[in-house]
Amino acid sequence: MAQDVTCTASTAFDYDIAIVGGGVVGATLAASLKDSGLSIAIVEAQSQSEAVAKGQAYAIHQSSRQAFEEIGVWAEMEPQIEYFRQVRLSDADSPHVVEFESKELQTQAIGYVAKHQVLLKELQNFLATCQQVTWFCPALVTTTTYDAKGATLQLGSGESLRVRMVVAADGARSQVREQAGIKTHGWPYWQSCVVATIAPEKHHDHIAYEKFWPSGPFAILPAAKDECRIVWTAPHQEAQALVELNDEQFIDRLYHRYGKQMGQLSVVGKRHLFPAKWMHANRYVKTRLALVGDAAHSCHPVGGQGLNLGIRDAATLAQVLTVAHQHKEDIGSLMVLHRYQNWRRQQNLLSLGFTDILNRTFSNQWFPLMQVRRLGLQVMQRIPPLKIWSLKFMAGLHGRSATSTKLS
Repeated sequence: MAQDVTCTASTAFDYDIAIVGGGVVGATLAASLKDSGLSIAIVEAQSQSEAVAKGQAYAIHQSSRQAFEEIGVWAEMEPQIEYFRQVRLSDADSPHVVEFESKELQTQAIGYVAKHQVLLKELQNFLATCQQVTWFCPALVTTTTYDAKGATLQLGSGESLRVRMVVAADGARSQVREQAGIKTHGWPYWQSCVVATIAPEKHHDHIAYEKFWPSGPFAILPAAKDECRIVWTAPHQEAQALVELNDEQFIDRLYHRYGKQMGQLSVVGKRHLFPAKWMHANRYVKTRLALVGDAAHSCHPVGGQGLNLGIRDAATLAQVLTVAHQHKEDIGSLMVLHRYQNWRRQQNLLSLGFTDILNRTFSNQWFPLMQVRRLGLQVMQRIPPLKIWSLKFMAGLHGRSATSTKLS
């Protein structure tokens, strides 16, 4: 079992890789390097128990399941998470519904919903068995300096780590990225997302819903045997007002969006609010540095792409570094790291663009566009190859896959 570490002081701070950020993406990267022969330091600002305790939940795509299976942690995760075998996509109150089925992917589930605690705890448990991984937590990186042969990280404790390369997995406000002078571009949306857990009277039957309303997407995801996760996107002021309602008022508003197909509803726990934004780093790498996950990109939550893109980043970078090390190449060189950037940046840009276009196309009331998008949904339902292609794209099964490509 992974235990809290006040993090071991080591007399030899000489690691191949320092991963700054021990969340799901950073831990996935470290776990994916299990057979690489590389030594790894994970520097995390919080203790392991604090990092695990976050209340988020995520849609997990088939591409992420494949990455966790490759590591060897999926068997422990799967019994603790919920799956959905069908997705029903519709435009507000339009009668036309696109139904995606798991059989179209030739899998038992289209996707899953997993709590943050489950994912990170199982990754921590796995990493506790990896002798080549050392945790430094809670620990803050104050400065990072790079030179021709490596990088030196200064920690708030006064310790320093000398490594061959650094990976920034420290989130959308990445200090490592900013200190390295890597610029980003993007924009805030006019919307915020209200996230809530709902206990319905009737079973969700493993069906997920995505309804597009003029104010923003509205998603219902099976989160547990008797719970669903709601992601309600609305203009900032409306979203703030939804959070401030009492539970009874919120449920009353919810029926207008959710419907009553699951009977009576009740709220479980607190509601959370976060603004939607789009961000992409101008580059993912510099000599001795690579960005992964939210440090490299963030997107609108429609389609649940966010964390899944980060997991695919981690799996890809792990493969690139493992192959380079096997071939006795310098893992921190720009030549090696460009392979990761060339692999992932274009794929991520396609997914980020997809979420932006999807949100802008459906989050409006311009009548000609309403007619076009509703016609598009009808066409998608009637043309199976188009529907299957769209489903595979959303599930992360298009493009080059790190888990399906053998190391050379």
